Amino acid sequence: MTSNGGAMIDLRQLQALRAVRREGSVTRAGRALGWSQPTVDYHLRNLERLIGSPVLERSKRGSTLTPVGVLVADRGEEILALTDRALRDARDLAQMGRARLRFGTFPTAAAKLLPSIVAQVADLGIEIDAVLEEVSPLVAHVNDRTLDAALLYSVPGYEVPLRPDIVTTEVLRDPLLLALPEDHPLAERSSIDREALLSLHDERWLLGTSRDDPMDSVLVDAFTTHGHELEVAIRTDDFQVMLGMIAAGMVIGLVAKLAAGPTHPGVVLRPIDDPAFARSVLLAAPAGGRANARGEGGGEVGGEQPSTAVRQLAAAIRHAVALSEHPAAG
Repeated sequence: MTSNGGAMIDLRQLQALRAVRREGSVTRAGRALGWSQPTVDYHLRNLERLIGSPVLERSKRGSTLTPVGVLVADRGEEILALTDRALRDARDLAQMGRARLRFGTFPTAAAKLLPSIVAQVADLGIEIDAVLEEVSPLVAHVNDRTLDAALLYSVPGYEVPLRPDIVTTEVLRDPLLLALPEDHPLAERSSIDREALLSLHDERWLLGTSRDDPMDSVLVDAFTTHGHELEVAIRTDDFQVMLGMIAAGMVIGLVAKLAAGPTHPGVVLRPIDDPAFARSVLLAAPAGGRANARGEGGGEVGGEQPSTAVRQLAAAIRHAVALSEHPAAG
């Protein structure tokens, strides 16, 4: 927030306004901050000059915020919180030394993202011990803290059963695609609506080996709701086997966009026009989780946030996703 002259808000002005809001007077705000009353008043007057409008209504009984003051105070809370977090993260990262994270991920994400993730966090002094498993065991491992972080996925209505002290960060919204043989009657469509999808109840389907996989559950339940039971002809988690079976006209199935490459001979991939058919890719980690530090530094970060190392991991995952979607950007 700046004036027309380019002057910028001083963080002390926001601190003074926040203290007055909490304490109800300039005098009590000064005591809470450890500042003199004239110092608090000085910063508030400068803030009012910068904005061009009063931020306080002053009386003998104390001070209350004007509507403009409330707006600035609300925005100021966000700014001060971000400033505190930036300082805390920078200090934590500087003191962390070299850290090692036990990081679990499902295989298709590992194939597309893991090399980029590892390279990025290595530059920050973070080493990755990678574990490749399906979602259910990953959930169990992050719940019992045998993993420092895990990359999972869920779909609407099928949230993963994480403990309350596990914090999740969405790193990708990943559409599910219908995979068909190229000579299938629906292959000519540019997208598949729900009615067209439900017309496939007599087809032979390929699903994953885990019977509680949320990607498969949303499909099976969509058909069950309309009185149809899918014929599951094959179960496999091998992506190449899946493509081969579909290209041969033996089955049809769902493919997450993250797993799909640009072309697959004999197979067409069509988006599904239904928001239920998209998975949320999440980074899950204990709040205040601990990275195993080597050398100086390390330790736990409190609050409802994962450790600094895990937050750096989340940023690296997002960047790896962006690179996978737009390779030229790298």
